[in-house]
Amino acid sequence: MQTSFTNQQLENKDNKSSETILRKCVHCGMCNATCPTYAISGNELEGPRGRIYLIKDMLENKKPANKKIAQHIDSCLSCYGCMTTCPSGVNYMHLIDHGRNYVEETYKRPLLDKLFRNILSYTLPKPKIFLILALLTKVIKPVSFILPQFLRNSINLMPNKIPSKKIKTQKVYPSEGRKTVARVALLTGCVQRVISPEINESTIRLLNRHDVEVVVLPKIECCGSLNHHLGKKELAHVSFVKNIELWHKEYLKNGLDAIISNTSGCGTTLKDYGFIFRNDKELKKKAKKISELTKDITEYLDENLKLKIKNNNDKKYKIAYHSACSMQHGQKIHEQPKNLIKQTGNIVLEVPEGHMCCGSAGTYNILHQKMAKSLLKNKVENIEKVSPDFISTGNIGCMTQIGGGTKIPIVHTVEVMDWLTGGPKPYKLKNF
Repeated sequence: MQTSFTNQQLENKDNKSSETILRKCVHCGMCNATCPTYAISGNELEGPRGRIYLIKDMLENKKPANKKIAQHIDSCLSCYGCMTTCPSGVNYMHLIDHGRNYVEETYKRPLLDKLFRNILSYTLPKPKIFLILALLTKVIKPVSFILPQFLRNSINLMPNKIPSKKIKTQKVYPSEGRKTVARVALLTGCVQRVISPEINESTIRLLNRHDVEVVVLPKIECCGSLNHHLGKKELAHVSFVKNIELWHKEYLKNGLDAIISNTSGCGTTLKDYGFIFRNDKELKKKAKKISELTKDITEYLDENLKLKIKNNNDKKYKIAYHSACSMQHGQKIHEQPKNLIKQTGNIVLEVPEGHMCCGSAGTYNILHQKMAKSLLKNKVENIEKVSPDFISTGNIGCMTQIGGGTKIPIVHTVEVMDWLTGGPKPYKLKNF
């Protein structure tokens, strides 16, 4: 793609990076074929190619975003399916991130839209505040019918039950074996630790049982991706910097073999810290090291540990594996989780159109409810076609979204692996 940035514009390092990305695009449109929003709407501006043109036009012409542009940039899921499809290697992830930041800087949002986004930005990344919000929604749910549909739908995304913690909160969870084979840090997440603490507990039990010491730094709350994808650059960078400094200090002082993420959306962002701080003289080396250390839990289990499978149950389960977008497209991790499940002797079912998004995408199913519901409907129909006993996935957002559209139980892959290597059965599978 031909560009027309001036030399002065290219002195801006974000513009320079985006210009390099834009010049790789050959207008082929193959990206649109795997774009969920384009597939639903058929609108060119609702596909990656159209959004690329909008971003290019804004940046080159220093054009402030208007309502139309903001709507099309906002409606991108950041599923990165287009990046898997693109034959030219266009890094759409970095381009849409730049576009979101530019929209947030130049577009004056309507008051209610701005207020609601600010509420999400403030509450979701802070576990204690989010817990208060979650408990409040339990009180409001019985009378939520009096609220506007948008708020009612948002409240319905919250779980009816907040599970109690089974493992004591502490900084270090020592390995169970005589010899510790590795020491890893675990990102416990902001929303996940509140609504699904069992995911972190399964991760800790499974690693400890396989002689891995787990460190949870109490000051680390959110990876920063929620604000990052809302275009709130400065707020996101506060989280990024804090995390980088804390983990790097732990790495230097006590040693870390890996930083484990069990939420694929978070892992994708952690692995991008190196790029985000590429031009920061003070942080770029630290950020690069944190990105290099980051592993998804299934990636780490598949590559680093020989699991002690203890599935003595004669019954073999049919498990539909939902590959989260941030996992298969963002991190290029697709086969490892399935390989782990296959090791247990159970049957892994491929979901038709498994490359397409379920509509969760961070805050997307709150802010873009109509599109999210259409994508959920398609995803659930495809899952139910294969008639699984239950569903396994690696992202809390997908679990919440898909769980709200089907009666088939859905659990995290690490819960399955914990159970089948000697841990407790996931409570969502109590009837199996």
